[in-house]
Amino acid sequence: MVAVESELRDEPKRLRERYDEIAQLAGGLAHEIKNPLSTISMHLELLVEDLDGAKTQRDRRMLTKIQTVQRECRHLQGILEDFLKFARVGELELTECDLNQVVQDFIDFYQAQARVQGIDISPHLGADLPAVRLDPSLFRQMLLNVALNAQQAMPSGGLLELQTCLRDDRVQLDVIDNGVGMDERTLGKLFQAFFSTKAGGSGLGLPTVRKIVEAHGGSITVQSEKGKGTRFSISLPPAG
Repeated sequence: MVAVESELRDEPKRLRERYDEIAQLAGGLAHEIKNPLSTISMHLELLVEDLDGAKTQRDRRMLTKIQTVQRECRHLQGILEDFLKFARVGELELTECDLNQVVQDFIDFYQAQARVQGIDISPHLGADLPAVRLDPSLFRQMLLNVALNAQQAMPSGGLLELQTCLRDDRVQLDVIDNGVGMDERTLGKLFQAFFSTKAGGSGLGLPTVRKIVEAHGGSITVQSEKGKGTRFSISLPPAG
């Protein structure tokens, strides 16, 4: 009985080690693909330069085909970048932070892009929140992924609210949009790797969000309704 209990206690550690090994191998494989892909992209660029100002119909057809391959290469590079971010989550450099300041820094960073997209940002930041331990760079990446998801849900512009508060002795951040919302089927698959509702999406943005939140000891929930917008709620433990 004691041996069985010991094995059960060790199982999460073994699973974590196995996951880390798979993540490391996957990250290495992505790097191996990325290098020749960069070489292919460079040679395609040279071919486009050679065909610049193409006059014959044959050369114009060739240029069109090369540009199509270029677009697909850029798409693959984007997927690889997203995958590498996904695989690297867990390599945290934690520091004690004021969540309100982290959110405000993100708003300053994202404000110009939001303005171009016709999105108004409305922060409601709670007072006297306890500090949290964050990797600021990874956490900003997480916020950007959530904001971009909201942006895609508001193609004609809209309102993005960021709220912080203390709830049940944990620090909570809510990111709310008034976009198109999601149905139950989409909600059920939202955090599955490679699931995407948009053409050309890698399907890794929101799974990366969840991995980052959980790597910080936090949790994330989503509420959404078609035509009424979406709320992401992120709950984090206070520092210490």
